[in-house]
Amino acid sequence: MAEFLSDDYMAKATEALTSHPGFTTAISSVDLGVQFVVSDHPDGELQYYLDIAGGSATMARGTLDGADVSITNTYETAAGISKGEINTQMAFMTGKIKVGGNMAKIMMNQAVLNQFAAALSDLEVEYLSA
Repeated sequence: MAEFLSDDYMAKATEALTSHPGFTTAISSVDLGVQFVVSDHPDGELQYYLDIAGGSATMARGTLDGADVSITNTYETAAGISKGEINTQMAFMTGKIKVGGNMAKIMMNQAVLNQFAAALSDLEVEYLSA
């Protein structure tokens, strides 16, 4: 079991993404960089990214140079989305998620984001107490 947003989680998430048929099909012709910022992780602000290019994807902690989109939320919101307790679109509509950058590109790649969530839904994850 991986701790949510740890380096171990990022490695397991990358493995899950690259082995999920729906996700790999969705990213076959996509070039997309998403920077995530968790504003109040128990260890302080945490940044991680999803980098999709050339039919492959990587998740890692840190910053992605030239990210197309940035998504900022709290640890509670990120964990709730990961657990399937919070709907991503509703979180955006209610201001729990702030999105910046190329909005058109993120909207054009909704199928990728849906498959991203599906690919990560079976990961065994341990969440920290806020």
